[in-house]
Amino acid sequence: MSDVLIQRIKELEAELEKLRSELKESSETGDVEMSSSPSLNEDCKSDGNTGSSKKERKKAGKDRPFDFSAHPRRHVALRLAYLGWAYQGFAVQENTDNTVEARLFEALLKTRLIQDRQTSNYHRCGRTDKGVSAFSQVITIDLRSTQFCAGLGITLPENVDVSTKAASSATSELPYVKMLNRVLPQDIRVLDWAPVVEGFSARFDCQSRTYRYYFPRGSLDVVLMAEAAKRYEGTHDFRNLCKMDVGNGVLQFERTILSATVKPAQPQHASSTDQYDLFIFEIKGLAFLYHQVRCMMAVLLLIGQKLEAADIINQLLDVENNPRKPQYSMAVDYPLVLYNCHFEGLSWTQESEEGGFVLAALQQHWTQSTVKAHVLQGMIQGLEDRGAVSSNHCWLVEGSRQRNYRPLLERPCCESLESRINHFVKRGRLEREEGENGGEMIHRGKRSKHSNISSETPKQNMDSKED
Repeated sequence: MSDVLIQRIKELEAELEKLRSELKESSETGDVEMSSSPSLNEDCKSDGNTGSSKKERKKAGKDRPFDFSAHPRRHVALRLAYLGWAYQGFAVQENTDNTVEARLFEALLKTRLIQDRQTSNYHRCGRTDKGVSAFSQVITIDLRSTQFCAGLGITLPENVDVSTKAASSATSELPYVKMLNRVLPQDIRVLDWAPVVEGFSARFDCQSRTYRYYFPRGSLDVVLMAEAAKRYEGTHDFRNLCKMDVGNGVLQFERTILSATVKPAQPQHASSTDQYDLFIFEIKGLAFLYHQVRCMMAVLLLIGQKLEAADIINQLLDVENNPRKPQYSMAVDYPLVLYNCHFEGLSWTQESEEGGFVLAALQQHWTQSTVKAHVLQGMIQGLEDRGAVSSNHCWLVEGSRQRNYRPLLERPCCESLESRINHFVKRGRLEREEGENGGEMIHRGKRSKHSNISSETPKQNMDSKED
């Protein structure tokens, strides 16, 4: 090798070492700028520091706390649909994280739409129980916003130059539905959202709630059930048709039912008599008690089997003559759906693409369930063709059916309301006080270990705690 070439290699190595030294110094001062020089770019690639720097910058950005104080907040209503069969209920619980609400808050935190639950101004419309689904559950909550100008539900950040931000602010709001649906499980979907005033509450501002309970005709007298359901309408004391949640401060059991109907799920098949036809018990009310709909459905199923007369509803609603609830099993949970929560004056914002994605997800669930149902029906038909005879058992009531039916009013009864109140007063969960005019007042005392609602007031009794 010629001396000239050797000298040139040494010069290049010296230049390379100089450039590396300069790059290292710049990196230490935080002023690294990638040169457009081909030689520098090659040096970075060969040295392997570029990949390392990118990883470090990415990690530093990930570890950096998100500054929620720099962003506006918006009070919104979110409308949700979920299949509750795989969950232990809607509301967060102490003994399990397998709830719809737990998954929802995971998504809200992951998308950084909220900082934490405690400061999110969160209210829910209803508290559906284990196995219960919803098509129109509604929550209200404060979410991060892009809007630095005055608007419905907007709270502007403090210590931020709002005028400068407003001038450069995006005109469109964050795509709340899309953001949440991308990280939620497939059986929980956000349908749409609406901006609401700051004090608006999904719990207290709901005008009415509608539940649906799906059931097959079987050997039931659905005409008799439809006539009996009308007896639920009006304002009544439903203590014999619910689980008395006295421990959580529910002491008043009067509720108003606006409508109660039994109708075919497919109206075009109204004249059919097939035992596999599906029907719906639909009930609309201002608010509901714990397990109220499932208890009401259980009684309707007894009437449909002609084990009880329709008049049993009137007798159970007559709490003066029947102050204690007879012991009976509820209807099972999985056919029940919180179908609608009605609010006045909300302008729901639908994200067009998301509607198609939600529909596709539901169609996929429907396809799987319908195919399985028809596989089972084919097997049932095969056995019937061989001469097997159905027992006409009603499979929608918890527990096993007694061979010798005992009428409801002849059964042992649960504790009276007064007895349950005394029980919880002794345990310190309720307290008695002397009210005005020498009357007695009972209110929540020590907070229940498993309760996640605050003390009941007349307004809070509007909470829908079904199911």
